Amino acid sequence: MTQTPGPSDKKAILVVSFGTTYADARQACIESVEERMRAAFPGYEVRRAFTSRMIIRRLAERDGVLVDNEQQALERLLAEGFSEVYVQPLHIVAGDEYEKISRIVSDYVHAEKFSRLELGRPLLYYMGQGNHPDDYLAAIEALDVMPGPDEAVVFMGHGGLHPANAAYAAMELKLQDAGKHNVFLYAVEGYPSLQRIIGQLRDRSVREVKLQPFMLVAGNHVRKDMDGEEKETAKSMLTAAGFAVELKLNGLGENPAIQDIYVQHVRDIIDSQPEKTITDKT
Repeated sequence: MTQTPGPSDKKAILVVSFGTTYADARQACIESVEERMRAAFPGYEVRRAFTSRMIIRRLAERDGVLVDNEQQALERLLAEGFSEVYVQPLHIVAGDEYEKISRIVSDYVHAEKFSRLELGRPLLYYMGQGNHPDDYLAAIEALDVMPGPDEAVVFMGHGGLHPANAAYAAMELKLQDAGKHNVFLYAVEGYPSLQRIIGQLRDRSVREVKLQPFMLVAGNHVRKDMDGEEKETAKSMLTAAGFAVELKLNGLGENPAIQDIYVQHVRDIIDSQPEKTITDKT
């Protein structure tokens, strides 16, 4: 049933991420972004939601920590009389999890349940076309890495089957365009592969590799696919290939400059013209 928005002027920012079961990573990489939002938007209530039902369930069963999914969070805001809600995903690309949020938001927009409901974009979305910003360049500047002549920085992204994961390959090209010639990005599940990066490292006579996540949180993937002594981990594969490996196990959410990008994405949707639907944002 459609609920007609009342006269309330209560405003909220809903910060949505995949989530993590690691309390330290949640505090360092998710809560830190939420706190940045509170500081930047003092007139807004800042709420949290996770898209991973498995993580939500495990946190409730193991730790007694209750986190809403994206629909539950919107229903709670609706019940509490919020009229304007800005949903900001902390996802890296506009893949499956982002589309999950987009569908829910679109349903609520069409049902006119809030006087205004807007969806922000993930970290990597626009490429500088037309009047749009270059999200890739903003992320590169936020990373602020410049290795020495026989060093390289290798970032590990997630990847997957969704076509949006081509953003990782685009980021690789953007890094080179920005002059970051010894900075690389590979995807655990997809392209570019770590083996491809290893070939490039050899071609450039790299000796030392600084390996770090290109993920919001340093959670399960980082601890199982990057670190560890198993031969399939990135650390082991790079070591076996003859490189000295230094690990930096910090998620992107810990980086204040990355936090500021998400804040800017919220500003962009607040300052935009209200839209009936979110379909034109793509």
